[in-house]
Amino acid sequence: MEHPLRLFKYCPKCGSNKFVINDFKSKRCEDCGFVFYFNASAANVAIIVNNKNELLVARRAKEPAKGTLDLPGGFADCGETVEEGVAREVMEETGLHVTATKYLFSLPNVYIYSGFEVHTLDMFFLCEIENMNFIQPNDDVEQLQWIPIEEIDPSEFGLQSIGKGVKKFINEFVEKRK
Repeated sequence: MEHPLRLFKYCPKCGSNKFVINDFKSKRCEDCGFVFYFNASAANVAIIVNNKNELLVARRAKEPAKGTLDLPGGFADCGETVEEGVAREVMEETGLHVTATKYLFSLPNVYIYSGFEVHTLDMFFLCEIENMNFIQPNDDVEQLQWIPIEEIDPSEFGLQSIGKGVKKFINEFVEKRK
């Protein structure tokens, strides 16, 4: 995979076309001296389990990976924590209100958006929900469903890091129950 910095031709500070490779993760402007570092974007993923040991799973309504399984989540907005971001994304996508979050783990990902490779750091959170009786697919979610954890196939998740994260969660969840 080519590095995404290859797509940045002009300095974002002064607009110069003398925007050259500085090192593997940055470019430098030869006119104004600005150095731009290409870092991963913060993303959040909600793991919501009900009292029947079922996982709340979404079906994607949009590309990338339209029609495949997913978990609620998305990008953290500027000015919010990832915990605030996961609560906002859960509300936007499911109508559910997150009352508490517990950080579990993170995984790197490459998310193709509008033909552009967005490198993300996906942070997975176990989310407690105020009331799970009413869920409504919204935003970029086509369908929501509860699936018993023992019936989940991580390969059905269209985004690579989500599939890996679901597998990691299931392995840890099953281990804790033994």
